[in-house]
Amino acid sequence: MTGGTREGIDLTRVLHAPQQRVFAAWTSPEDFAAWYGGEAEVPLDRVAMDVRPGGAWSLVLVMPGVEMPFRGVYREVSEPDGLVFTLLDPSNPEDAEDAGGETVTVTFSDLGGGRTELAFQQRGGHLTPEQYAAAEDGWEAFFDALAARLAAHP
Repeated sequence: MTGGTREGIDLTRVLHAPQQRVFAAWTSPEDFAAWYGGEAEVPLDRVAMDVRPGGAWSLVLVMPGVEMPFRGVYREVSEPDGLVFTLLDPSNPEDAEDAGGETVTVTFSDLGGGRTELAFQQRGGHLTPEQYAAAEDGWEAFFDALAARLAAHP
C-alpha cells in the first residue's frame, strides 16, 4: 500500500472446504472458538453467537496474563454466501455499539471441487495505519488456524 493513510483491511484466501462448511466455521461457536484468535485460547463457555441480523456475538481471547473481549452485532447474514458484522475490542466503550467499531464483511464464493474463496474486508477508519497492519497480521494468523480447522474437521 502506498501513502501514509490506511482505512481498512482486504484479504482473500482460498480454503479447501465447501462453501457451506466455511460458512459454518464462522457461525458455529465450536468452530469459531477453535480458529478465532489463532494461537490464543478462546474458551467455548466465553463465546456467544446469535447469528441473525441484529443478533449479538462475543468472545474472549485468553492469553497468559491477559483476557481480550471482542464483541459485535450481525448486520447481514446470507447463508452460505457471507456475513457482515461489527467488531469492537476492549478499547471501545461498553455502551456504544458504533463508537470506534469496525465493520467486517466476509464473502464465501464456491469455486467448485470443494474449494471456497473467502474475501475479507474490515472497514471503519478507527485504527491507525500501524493498528491496521497489526490487525491484518492477526487476521492472517486466524485464517491459517481456520484452514487447519477445516482440514482437521471437514
